[in-house]
Amino acid sequence: MANIALFLAEGFEEIEALTVVDLCRRAGLNIDMVSVTDDFTVKGSHGIVVSADKTMEDVDFDNTDMLVLPGGMPGTINLEKTEDLMRQVRAFNAAGRYISAICAAPGIFGRAGILQGKKACVFPGLEGELKGADVQMSETTVDGHILTSRGMGTAIPFGLAIVERFCGKEAATELGNKIVYRQ
Repeated sequence: MANIALFLAEGFEEIEALTVVDLCRRAGLNIDMVSVTDDFTVKGSHGIVVSADKTMEDVDFDNTDMLVLPGGMPGTINLEKTEDLMRQVRAFNAAGRYISAICAAPGIFGRAGILQGKKACVFPGLEGELKGADVQMSETTVDGHILTSRGMGTAIPFGLAIVERFCGKEAATELGNKIVYRQ
């Protein structure tokens, strides 16, 4: 079974984070919400407080299959300021391991220089943040080991793309049908 880590920083976009967690858990995937600080309690950009499953020091990155970065402000900025997380993002990318981001967070990948020649999408108006990418306007873009999505309204297709990566297209379609998502 896949092990996925979704990172929460103060000011994260609640729907983007929790929709992905919900869909992955419905699919039977192991996904942990990870606080980037020592505090398990993290407040989202709209004042919703979430209790993380782990902190950064609790994550076994060697046994993690995907890193997920939700957007939101200032959550995206706070994720990018977390040096340990950025070190892992670069290491996962260099090894061709799965990294994913939604909303403003794909800009983190662009600024880190890991989107050169890759298809990627981002929140409307932030396309310039995708340095070197082949910018797409699709809801969710998958290019090899990198998954990106555009925002809160694309959280379901983004979550289903993650489910598809680990469980297959049929399982993702079936889950989409169960939640009455028009595919």
